[in-house]
Amino acid sequence: MDENRARRVADALRERGIDAHLARVGVYQSGVRVSLPDGREAMWDSDGTASLEAQVMRDGVLVGFVPVIEGSEDFDESQVVDAIARTDYEQPIARQHRIAPPPAAALPPEGGLFRRFLDGFRYR
Repeated sequence: MDENRARRVADALRERGIDAHLARVGVYQSGVRVSLPDGREAMWDSDGTASLEAQVMRDGVLVGFVPVIEGSEDFDESQVVDAIARTDYEQPIARQHRIAPPPAAALPPEGGLFRRFLDGFRYR
């Protein structure tokens, strides 16, 4: 996932009340990090492949994963946001709910007022 797309997906998830962040994994590699309530984190699409999948980590140790979502290589951003929002992380091998849970209160955008300064004015 390119950096700008990952940023837009994270922002859309935050608008739905999901604690998502832009994850810079390496040089020219970005993904979406979703912080889960019990201290785990789901790292979505940070490996540079076209399909959508995630690793669930706790303290740097793999504790679960989300298998590749079929057809996700053709998803647009709204479908990616919906797929991430519908994921149930309770089992080691996560599954998708049929419908997304109702949105919670929106979280503020990451970076706030200084966001464009911190990111070096790379986007609009």
